[in-house]
Amino acid sequence: MSAGELLERSLAYALGSVAGSRQVGLDRGTPCAEWDLGELLGHLDDSLDALYEGLSGGRIGLLPQTDRVCGFRTRACAVLGAWAAGPPEGVLVGGRPLDVHVMAAVGAVEITVHGWDVARSCGRPRPIPEALAAELLSVAQCVVGEEDRGVRFGAPVAVPSGARPEARLLGFLGRDFREAG
Repeated sequence: MSAGELLERSLAYALGSVAGSRQVGLDRGTPCAEWDLGELLGHLDDSLDALYEGLSGGRIGLLPQTDRVCGFRTRACAVLGAWAAGPPEGVLVGGRPLDVHVMAAVGAVEITVHGWDVARSCGRPRPIPEALAAELLSVAQCVVGEEDRGVRFGAPVAVPSGARPEARLLGFLGRDFREAG
């Protein structure tokens, strides 16, 4: 599967998750213990901003944009449009080069898993499609190292052998797979 297809499927999943967030308070807890729902949605919005910056301008700044005029759906469509328009060959992240396909794949992990977090926060079980979870698990295992634990991700949560790809992905990224649908 191409990075663009992975990004598109991840955005579709997250859009469905975010759609249910209007019915709950933004102060609601999330699977990300340090963030409430409002902070999680802000982080997800920042992630879309970064993807759009990279896809449309070939550069991602180290500080998030502060313009929040557009809604999540508009940003998601802008990201897909930037990909369809032909992303740059590479992206600079804080002055360091990054392959655009790696950026899109990592962005897909971020968007999907935080989409799952949003759905959980809203009390709506929303399983990650099996094929998408399997593909994202491969990406996550390549880019998340021990140095990321406790900083960007929690400690891995053990999952039983033979667990579904969704549970393995969520467990690898420090989420309790038993909460998975």
